[in-house]
Amino acid sequence: MKKLLTILLLVSGIAAMGQSSDVLGSLKKKITGGGGSSLSSDDIVAGLKQALTIGAQKSADRLSLANGFLNDKAVEILMPEQAQKVEKTLRGLGMGKLVDDAIASMNHAAEDASKSAAPIFVNAVKNMTVTDGVNILKGSDTSATAYLRHSATPGLTKAYTPVIDSALQKTGATKYWKDVFDTYNKLPTTFSKVDPNLSSYVTQKAINGIFYYVAQEEIKIRKDPAAQVTDLLKKVFGGKS
Repeated sequence: MKKLLTILLLVSGIAAMGQSSDVLGSLKKKITGGGGSSLSSDDIVAGLKQALTIGAQKSADRLSLANGFLNDKAVEILMPEQAQKVEKTLRGLGMGKLVDDAIASMNHAAEDASKSAAPIFVNAVKNMTVTDGVNILKGSDTSATAYLRHSATPGLTKAYTPVIDSALQKTGATKYWKDVFDTYNKLPTTFSKVDPNLSSYVTQKAINGIFYYVAQEEIKIRKDPAAQVTDLLKKVFGGKS
């Protein structure tokens, strides 16, 4: 029954997209076992969960290394847009180190929080359904990551915020942030006081960084046989049309 449901979902999805009968035949063949391998709906869901779990763990490991955020231009956390005037003003007054310390501490907070990210992501994939799995498998190269971002971001944000808060205190980010804005707000040229929500900002940037590398790992697993490190991943993604 599960195999039949999967095929029907694929038929309706591909028909709606106007794809060729050759693609449909290829997917049917893979799912029903034609050509020597059988891919059930359970395989699809389990394979995608495994791919996301591996991607989340690798991403967390990468970003939790020393300067994992700070030395990576793809995910480095910079001053928020509303604080760029603050940064420019203070740098112009020779207070660049104060700003640099604040930026470094934000990145170190995200780095520290990444150590506990993987279990949060793993828990978030538990509710993936058969329909979700089929749609993801026939989707884009980062559709599993997009699914995770859509379904898990509220829960991740809630779980991640206290971790970031603790890390901000541990790395001194809160102090540096306060020093930056206290200094700026005392300047005679300051027209309006600025104090963005540091915790919310760093939390979102830290989560974005993890998602960025989960997506990169998903692309590898879908396209590179060397990244399909388990039999299940080979079965689900190997030779995918």
